[in-house]
Amino acid sequence: MSLEVRDLTIDIAGRRVVDGVSFDVPEGARVGLIGESGSGKSLTALALLGLLPDGAVAGGSIRWQGRELLGLPDRELAKMRGDEIGIVFQEPRTALNPIRTVGRQIAESIRIHEGLGRRTALARAVSEAERVHLPGPAQIVRRYPHQLSGGQRQRVAIAMALACRPRLLIADEPTTALDVTIQAEILDLLRTLVERDGMSLVFITHDLAVLSQVATHAVVLEDGRVVESGPLTTLLTAPSSPVTQGLLRDATATLWRPGGAA
Repeated sequence: MSLEVRDLTIDIAGRRVVDGVSFDVPEGARVGLIGESGSGKSLTALALLGLLPDGAVAGGSIRWQGRELLGLPDRELAKMRGDEIGIVFQEPRTALNPIRTVGRQIAESIRIHEGLGRRTALARAVSEAERVHLPGPAQIVRRYPHQLSGGQRQRVAIAMALACRPRLLIADEPTTALDVTIQAEILDLLRTLVERDGMSLVFITHDLAVLSQVATHAVVLEDGRVVESGPLTTLLTAPSSPVTQGLLRDATATLWRPGGAA
C-alpha cells in the first residue's frame, strides 16, 4: 500500500472541516477525491503534503510507504515534495514565478532533488518540456509564464511536478480553468504519463465526467465526510448516495465517455 489515510480530521478556528476521512491509494492506483465546493477535498489533498493553511490543525494518520507524515518536520516534508510526491495545482498562473523563465523553474526542482549542475538541469528541463508535449521545447523553456497560453502553463506545472519521477502525483482540479478542448488534452496527458511511469494518482475534482477520464476509483465527500467510495464504474452506473447521484446528473456532457473509467 503506498498511501493510507485513516480518520483524517482538519480543524480551522475551532470548526471541523474534514471529519474522519479514510481511503487508500495502492501502488499504481488512480483514485479521485470528488465533491462539491466546500466538501473538504482540496484541504484533504493539502494535508497529504503538509500544506494546510496557517491555523489549520490535522489529526488522524497519513502514511506514505509505511511512514507517518502527520507531524513530520517541514524540512523532511519539503524533501518529499517533488521527489516522492508531486503536486499540480488548479491555477498555474499563481503557481509559477512570473519573473523566472519556465525552463529555470522546471530545472530548479531537478537541481534541488537530484543535485545536478545548472547547465545539466536546464538541459533536462528541455527534455521534460518535450515529455509534456510543449511545442518547440528548446525555445519555450526560455519564455516567461505570461508568454504562454493557459494550457501551456499547465503543461509546465505538470513537467515541474513530474521532473524527478515521483511515485505519487496529487492533481488538485488541474483543468478547471481551461476550455473544454485543452482540458481534454491535459487529462489525456496526465493519464498517459501516470500509466507510463507506474505512478499512483490522487485527482481532486467536482466533475464526475472529468474524473471518468483519469481515475479508476473514487472517494465522494460531502461536508468533510466520506459518503461513498468504490470503483468508478460502480459509481457511474449505480451510485448509492444522493451526493453521487447529483454529481452524475451534473456530469459535463461534452466530456462524457462511459468507457473512460475502464
